[in-house]
Amino acid sequence: MINVLLVDDQDLVRIGLRALVDSEDDMTCVGEASDGLAAVGAAKETRPDVVLMDIRMPGVDGLEATRRIGADPDLADTRVIVLTTFEVDEYVFEALRHGASGFLLKDTKPAELLRAIRLVAAGEALLSPSVTRKVVREFVTQSSRPVKPHPYLHTLTDREREVVGLVGEGLSNQEIAERLVVSPATARTHVSRAMTKLGARDRAQLVVFAYQSGLAS
Repeated sequence: MINVLLVDDQDLVRIGLRALVDSEDDMTCVGEASDGLAAVGAAKETRPDVVLMDIRMPGVDGLEATRRIGADPDLADTRVIVLTTFEVDEYVFEALRHGASGFLLKDTKPAELLRAIRLVAAGEALLSPSVTRKVVREFVTQSSRPVKPHPYLHTLTDREREVVGLVGEGLSNQEIAERLVVSPATARTHVSRAMTKLGARDRAQLVVFAYQSGLAS
């Protein structure tokens, strides 16, 4: 059973999300919160597998709540999906940097939302190539975000560095395999090893590391 925590300052949004989640046999809503501070408290109390987190809320916003959840060792297994109104929100990159596993538009179709919850609960990242490129383009054009190599970047092999750069560009394992002319299993192994060496929680965080370290452009 996938335990889901819903965080949004609009009552109707939470009601709709709860009805959707609870209609599935393999997931259940374990709690709700209308602001970031309450979200962190609810996460600590319920230990959800997935948090659906609205970004723009009064008081403590979703970005700060995501940061606090990501920094809490007791919530290491909790994954956050950011809900946003716009495909490229000014806070999306920061949310990913603070540990979010990806984001969805609020007008996402119900079936896609349910699929996203299952993917993230299974340890996958929710970051489509097109959205990745837009988020990354925003990142690289901001002079206030200097390149800062990951402290363990030196532990990567040349091929792993190359693979991390391709992940940063939004390529899937299949696409990486085709680009490098290797098997999908080999590409998956390189990605997995790079994540382990860099301490990335998931593929979304690997995208962040790729751009912070200058491996993708």
